[in-house]
Amino acid sequence: MNLSPLAQRLHNLITGTADDPAYWPEASQLSAGLGAAIRTVDGGLIFAPYVVDEQRLAVAARELVGFLMPDGERLYASPFVLLVAAGLAGMDAEVSARLAEGCGPIAVAEMDVLLGWDVERRALFAEAVRPRPDHVAPLLGVIEWLGGQPGYPDFARTALKAAEARVAAIHAGEIPYSAEKAFEVSEKTTLGRAVRLALFRDEPWLPELLDNLVRGIAVAPTPAKTLPSQALLFEIARAAEDYPTPEAITALRTARRITRHAGVPKELDRKFKRIEPALANRLEVAFRLPDGRLRQAVGEHTAVISTDGKVELSWWHGDKKLKAVPAAVKREHPDEVKRLRELAKQTAQQQATLARALEAGYTGEPTPPYRQLEGHAITDRLLWEFEVAPGVWRAELGLSVPDVPVRLWHPARASVEEVRAWREVVEGKELRQPFKQAFREVYLLTPAEETTGTYSNRFARHVVDYRKLRALLKDRGWKSHYLGSWDGGHNDGAAQRVLAGGQWRATLSHGLYEEGYALTDEIRFHRLAGGTWHEAPLREVPALVFSEAMRDVDLFVAVTSIMTDPQWADQGPDQMQDYWRTGSFAALTSSAEVRRDALSRLIGRTAIADRCTLTDRFLVVRGDLRTYKIHLGSANILMEPNDAYLCIVSGRDPHAGLFLPFEEDGRLALILSKAFLLANDTAITDPSITRQIRA
Repeated sequence: MNLSPLAQRLHNLITGTADDPAYWPEASQLSAGLGAAIRTVDGGLIFAPYVVDEQRLAVAARELVGFLMPDGERLYASPFVLLVAAGLAGMDAEVSARLAEGCGPIAVAEMDVLLGWDVERRALFAEAVRPRPDHVAPLLGVIEWLGGQPGYPDFARTALKAAEARVAAIHAGEIPYSAEKAFEVSEKTTLGRAVRLALFRDEPWLPELLDNLVRGIAVAPTPAKTLPSQALLFEIARAAEDYPTPEAITALRTARRITRHAGVPKELDRKFKRIEPALANRLEVAFRLPDGRLRQAVGEHTAVISTDGKVELSWWHGDKKLKAVPAAVKREHPDEVKRLRELAKQTAQQQATLARALEAGYTGEPTPPYRQLEGHAITDRLLWEFEVAPGVWRAELGLSVPDVPVRLWHPARASVEEVRAWREVVEGKELRQPFKQAFREVYLLTPAEETTGTYSNRFARHVVDYRKLRALLKDRGWKSHYLGSWDGGHNDGAAQRVLAGGQWRATLSHGLYEEGYALTDEIRFHRLAGGTWHEAPLREVPALVFSEAMRDVDLFVAVTSIMTDPQWADQGPDQMQDYWRTGSFAALTSSAEVRRDALSRLIGRTAIADRCTLTDRFLVVRGDLRTYKIHLGSANILMEPNDAYLCIVSGRDPHAGLFLPFEEDGRLALILSKAFLLANDTAITDPSITRQIRA
């Protein structure tokens, strides 16, 4: 069937295939595209860009409805596109009846709401839910806009209550159970919009409802390892990523714990890596997380949950701390012991969530309302800056200065002397910070990057273990296509992380190198403007955005590069061995420089202090048999006098109990472990090591 030109024009607009400014506006607000093309003006309609007689447009719309909804055949368009055409054609009754045949009742209820709207509102809704190309940012304000449309907030609550009731009926046996069949596909997307709106509005009725719903869809009413709706569970998790709340995260963590499906916890874990940092954009909501501290009498004993450092549940009798749960408490209060253990686990998760949110908030604008955290246990271990005079900021430990603007301290905003002083304080107090702050790495623009202008090659040309890189990308909230040589795989990738509340995006290019290995490439930055991403010169990138993105990439290379794997010393292709030899003992990166500074403070406290010396790149350890140089970047070892390579695949941990100023850097612990081992080299009995030393 060939459409008339006017009907074809209408089809192109409402299906998103129009190649003109009317559909792809520069503005990212929900106010252009089709919504701008269809508006009532003095009894006529403006229609891209002509004023079209309403009767002619209705005829074209009826023609289009017949094309998109042929009798006895499948629909050729989304229901919302059809509702727009139906409104222009005066065919609401016919179209809605046909659409209801293929949709679940919750999706039908949403369409009933839209049928009460005028054509312009329907057009804007169709535009809002239409997928957009990768280079075009999501429309801003869609959920906020929905919250202001007639009947939609009430519908969102009704839809979620209907979903909760249906799941309860499945578990009560009133509805037969069938795995993954609790909701139609159309209902999943509808409920996704409903839960996003409720999360955005932070509705007071949502936490209890969402907890019931998530519990219900996470586990079958039978002993089966299936679940009523994995699709809706993951849709709720995606909604929580867009509009996170502490209660939504808690509900999803409960689902992770109770589900019997082996793959669901793994997928939820991946989503938590993005949900928790997203709280940085809603810190006023995140600050509802309790500090977790608790002191409770249980019989003649006292249970204490402490959050000073690592979360711990301990048991006391008077002033004496016990090594384990008292036998009498186990015997007489088993349910309470179980509840307190669960509470301790939940507290640890909440502390980790808040720490991730605070750390991710470094690049956010404007400054979050940190004052809401006053009295919270986590603030006492962090450094804060207070604006004591206009433009004058003073750093303090803890939220100790009242009634002035406050922000998290970052070493990029401090002098070298101030950074050194705070590191001494943190180390001297043996203060375990919730994330790396005093010892945080700083990355400044280099002359080479000023020359390249729009990209950085600082971490390019590194051969990395792709499996490890992929895991780290997800852990730090970077999104990327999976690299692979099979159908659907990609030979080149672009890992991306959005920062500064969605206003900036960092991109790390990388591609396949050998089977299982990737090669890193350049880093670029884009700014969001007019609804699209625009490449920005590096000099225009905010200092903290640049530093935090480069810090992530440094971490990726430091952890996943093959130069940290001693097995590559004498195996694999020649070019990979060359890379290993060059990189294993190269100049230190920013992360390794911080490690060197931490070692300079720690080593003097150890029993091997008199056997250790720090140089620009190495921790030099004097053993009785030989002297060893441990590289502060790779942790690989050279032996004097001839710089022979010493391969130690794994080491014992004789420094257990030694305070380390941060836990993020496993390389620091590894270097210390090797140093303790080699300082007493005459006691080494492992023949694979002694053969190399005595060779």
